[in-house]
Amino acid sequence: MKFILGLKLGMSQIFDEKGNVIPVTLVKAGPCQVTQIKTKEGPDGYDAIQIGFKELKPKKVKKTQKGKPFQYLREFRGDPKKYKVGDKIDVSIFKEGELVKVSGISKGKGFAGVVKRWGFAGRPTSHGTKHEVRAPGAIGSATPPRVLKGKKMAGRKGGKRVTVKNLQIIKIDPENNLLAIKGAVPGRRGTLLEIETIK
Repeated sequence: MKFILGLKLGMSQIFDEKGNVIPVTLVKAGPCQVTQIKTKEGPDGYDAIQIGFKELKPKKVKKTQKGKPFQYLREFRGDPKKYKVGDKIDVSIFKEGELVKVSGISKGKGFAGVVKRWGFAGRPTSHGTKHEVRAPGAIGSATPPRVLKGKKMAGRKGGKRVTVKNLQIIKIDPENNLLAIKGAVPGRRGTLLEIETIK
């Protein structure tokens, strides 16, 4: 299993040998460093590899970060025997054509109504409908006399952790630590992304 952390740079497009357009997301991935190994036999009780990304300047390091001076720390499940503390991880571990899953925090879109948040059709815009074209309509029944949990209603949209699976790595640029991943990934420019191969 391969994994890395990166920052979303934005979307672009490239052309294949036949001249077809391929939409890609550019990700500044790594280099990362293994900061901790967790094992089932140890106090943690499970196997995982913790890696750090974006090393901080000495002035920026807090007391709690000594020994792990990184802006981002994330854990990935994997075989701890394959890594040791201090190992470097960069884009060269991946191959073009590999399928990966990408996780990140989606764009926050604030408080949204049911039409924007859930795709409701809204009320009919014929005679007699006034000031409630985008209203949700009835939200419950006579029995039980309450609104059931999980009902699709207005609320905060976005700003949640999203994982997109089966995305293909189109290009790798080891010199500039860049990955070109086919399709769209969660978040805005600058969003932290967790990239790992699919088992």
